[in-house]
Amino acid sequence: MFEVLVYLFENYFESDLRPDENTLARELSAAGFEEEDIGRAFDWYSALNEMAQLPSGTAAADRAGYRIFADAENEKISGESRSFLMFLEQAGVLNPAQRELVIDRAMALPQPEVALEEIKWIVLIALWSQGKAGDYLFIEDVIFNEHRPTMH
Repeated sequence: MFEVLVYLFENYFESDLRPDENTLARELSAAGFEEEDIGRAFDWYSALNEMAQLPSGTAAADRAGYRIFADAENEKISGESRSFLMFLEQAGVLNPAQRELVIDRAMALPQPEVALEEIKWIVLIALWSQGKAGDYLFIEDVIFNEHRPTMH
């Protein structure tokens, strides 16, 4: 399923092409993706858009708080991925509401563990869906760069 999301981002979303879901499903099927994966990717992306539209309340403004991961989150989201999310939040790329959106979408993936590479894509897709990816051009560089940036 994750490969479908990356394919959609690279071929449609990033270039701001928005074909209808039926057209996309046919094209994805022709590209070799399984129907089940296509449907789950559409559901995943729809949930992302719905969550992105919710008011974030005061969580987005409260930078003094900290996040404790639940056991299930610690088991599924790699330590390297959790560190990367913390880096992005400290760098001001993600606010707490966006961080929670990324964590939710990571937990919604069907695989037992979500690695750093997948978290990077989820962040990029989430920021793009909120119209914020252009503000943080280095995110795309981070995705394709093997060296993780450090805070100074």
